[in-house]
Amino acid sequence: MPLSHWRARSLQCLIKTGNCKYIMNRLINLVVFATVRIEKPTGVYPFIHKLFDRTFMGRSNVRSNLQMQLRAQFAHTKSAVVEEYRKPLVVREVKKRNKLQANEVHVAVHSCGVNNSDLLISQGEYAVKIKLPFVPGFEIAGEVVSVGSEVVELSPGERVIGLSKESFSGFAEDCIVEKKDLWRVPQSMSFEVAAALADSYSTALLACRRANLKPGDTVLVTAAAGGLGLAAVDLTANVFKAKVIGACSTEDKVALVREKGAFSALNYSDRELTKEVMKHTNDTGVKIIFDAVGGEIFEDCLNCVAHEGSVIVAGFASRQVPKISTSQLLLKSCALIGVSLSHYRLMANQVYRDTVQEVIDMYNDQYIEPHISTTFNLDEVNEAFKYIEDRKSTGKVVLNIR
Repeated sequence: MPLSHWRARSLQCLIKTGNCKYIMNRLINLVVFATVRIEKPTGVYPFIHKLFDRTFMGRSNVRSNLQMQLRAQFAHTKSAVVEEYRKPLVVREVKKRNKLQANEVHVAVHSCGVNNSDLLISQGEYAVKIKLPFVPGFEIAGEVVSVGSEVVELSPGERVIGLSKESFSGFAEDCIVEKKDLWRVPQSMSFEVAAALADSYSTALLACRRANLKPGDTVLVTAAAGGLGLAAVDLTANVFKAKVIGACSTEDKVALVREKGAFSALNYSDRELTKEVMKHTNDTGVKIIFDAVGGEIFEDCLNCVAHEGSVIVAGFASRQVPKISTSQLLLKSCALIGVSLSHYRLMANQVYRDTVQEVIDMYNDQYIEPHISTTFNLDEVNEAFKYIEDRKSTGKVVLNIR
């Protein structure tokens, strides 16, 4: 559809006045005008892109902001949807909720972390089943599009990290998140890094604090090449200056764990974890054990904890929740500590927010660096799930949404 010359010229003149709000209204009117006259609505997009290219040359910030706000007016967003449990996700357009509650923020998602819990949720094996259909994904990074009436901390165009563990919906181009689950990040932090940082590192940091970790303490990290395990190795070795032993399931992951700071990395597939740990600690055992595996590995952990040591339960990658007799804790006078970031969100929200912010600051100060093994596009979400399910991943896997 040709655009009359006077419409294009009037927009270019408005740019000089700096009246962005008025420009936005004019553009919305033009989209409506175009949509009414174009038989196929998809024709609106090239029309608008051509208009932006002609109007906003040399004004990339204004152009980007207006593009985001304009995109927010359309009724659908591309999403990866769980329509049936244990079936491949379907990538399709989903109707989005544009009306925000007072404490909500509309985020244009650029990247989203892919976690083992996303896989469990999509298979119907999570602790709580979600009503079908739904969009999984909770660890997002993107830009603010619009904010609710009570949100004063964030503004459109700002880059943010979000943890959307109640409504999920991260595997989509647009996501609505409560303000208490968003943190501002600097331009220097890439969206991929932002989507790989908050959940794992914040959980590991809480665990370190709960166990009262001190410099020089010996620490054993199981599943040390996974997203949570590698974050624990990075934090304990490079921030807390502990002496870290990393335990992995395969030999090819051992080198990566050493690179992150572990002084020793072990392969526990031969079930000699206790023997190897005791050998590396002169039979005294380790002060703190960070276990995210569960199953038989957890039993081995109890055997190699030191006197008055602590065993941190942070997950069950084996999908086997161990059952223990509390009398086993008496043998070493040891403590068993559970750590859940989601629980802190509900019961100690300020600690939750401060912990994530501290992790962001640690990254900005170059103390930590999340490891991203590979990235996938949104259309490849099922390949991303298979990559994790086949245990090929190290560190984090990230979906690039935009």
